[in-house]
Amino acid sequence: MFAVIKTGGKQYIVKPGDKIKIEKLENKEGDSVVFSEVLLVSDDKKTEIGTPTVKAEVEAKVLKQGKADKVIIFKYKSKKRYSRKIGHRQPYTEVEITSIK
Repeated sequence: MFAVIKTGGKQYIVKPGDKIKIEKLENKEGDSVVFSEVLLVSDDKKTEIGTPTVKAEVEAKVLKQGKADKVIIFKYKSKKRYSRKIGHRQPYTEVEITSIK
């Protein structure tokens, strides 16, 4: 059984037991999260496609809050003595999918 959920402006294909990194949520480690915006649910026999969503919920447990690896942004203009270097670390939440209802 798997489902397609939408969170943080992105869509993820998930099944029970998956660990995924999503956009940062304001939940603490160990809390449970319910994703109600489910776009598709499928098992061995039938598939439900939402218009736009399905009446289903995906439950997950927050494993950790963290920051991704640093990305370097470097801007440069030749012959103008202009250069700018910036680093960015995107925050994320790692969750483990527990069940699809």
